[in-house]
Parts: sequence; structure tokens; C-alpha cells
Amino acid sequence: MAIVGVVASGNLEALFERTDDESACRVEVSTAAHGFQPLWEAVLRDFVARGTGGLRISINDGGARPDMVALRLAQGLRLMQDPEA
Repeated sequence: MAIVGVVASGNLEALFERTDDESACRVEVSTAAHGFQPLWEAVLRDFVARGTGGLRISINDGGARPDMVALRLAQGLRLMQDPEA
């Protein structure tokens, strides 16, 4: 398991967990910001396309910009691949 970010900081926190299904990446986003679904989908689609199967990711958004979302996802993935990073 890995946790990156802090929702109280004004961006987001993400919890990464391993699953047995290596062919799927499940992402749940909790946000109070409405109207940004296409943007979220684009960022998440790009992330999942990098081969992120076997993960369940829970995101608590505090108003993060797309570049911060991508950064936190990359940080979490890095920690899941190499916990010593």
C-alpha cells in the first residue's frame, strides 16, 4: 500500500492498493468540484495506458489541477513499484 499527497494541502491524496486482477486498474475519485469529469477521465486514461494493472486507487480531491493529479499518480505508482524510492 502507498499513500501520496495530503488533501488538506489544496490538491489531493491518493491511496494505492494491490489487487489480484493484473488486467485491471480501478480508480475511485471523491471530489466536490463538479464539471471536470472529462478532464479527470483524460488524466486517468493516460495514467492507465502506462500499464497499471493490479491496482486499486482511491483519490480524495481537494481541488487539484490536472498536472498535480498526474504527479501524485506517478508518485504513487513509483512507490508501488519500488517501496524504497
